[in-house]
Amino acid sequence: MNKYDNNILDFRLGDFLIALSLLTRIPVNIDHHESGERASKATWAYPLVGALIGAISASIANIAIFVGLPFSIGAILSLITMAALTGGMHEDGLSDSADGLWGGKDKGQILQIMKDSRIGSFGAIALVLIIVGRYASIKDLIQIESLFWPLIAAASISRVPMVAAMVFMQNARADGLSASVGKPSQISLIVAAVIGTITCLISAGILGLLVVLCACLGALPILYASYKKINGQTGDILGASQQTAELMALACLAGILIIP
Repeated sequence: MNKYDNNILDFRLGDFLIALSLLTRIPVNIDHHESGERASKATWAYPLVGALIGAISASIANIAIFVGLPFSIGAILSLITMAALTGGMHEDGLSDSADGLWGGKDKGQILQIMKDSRIGSFGAIALVLIIVGRYASIKDLIQIESLFWPLIAAASISRVPMVAAMVFMQNARADGLSASVGKPSQISLIVAAVIGTITCLISAGILGLLVVLCACLGALPILYASYKKINGQTGDILGASQQTAELMALACLAGILIIP
């Protein structure tokens, strides 16, 4: 336990910068010593980082449409922007998780496969399906008046299951990114969930609660498979859960906002 664990209500604006430095490639000037000590505390800000990523990618897509580019190009640009901002961290986690969970026979082999930088057939299939699904949903959403809030909501709420997994699941390996962050408090999870839910309510009204549910259901299969096969979670699993949660959130938003 570090000195910051003594007060579970100790939330700081600097936590956003810590979360930003961990989840994105955006240059951030932070105290790395404090960042390491407050990493688990900063998890409440994960949905805020997601909201920023969603806002930037939506802005790029909207600008593309404004200058006359096709909806398909706007959707592709938004996906490229999200991947560029995160360094493809979550997409990489998805492919590694798919290769490991469905290609390994036991916990040791699964973790070894997940650590391999090479992508296998399961990882490639999962990555293609997720990207195509997100592209299709964003392309539909971009045809409404503004893509701004839907992308903010999806990117924000999809990072809540990451925090939940860190709270309720043990680390499957002693090293790695997730283990280095530590276990967040349940209060941090509640704050993260409230932030993510608010973005969904702004985007879709009361039906935003359905978006929250869809995002949670989207993350559940990968987290359940991880629990059963490796008895815990890793950074790759967290990234995979974000991708599946975001896909379901986008699909749900498309259904709510487009279908009469």
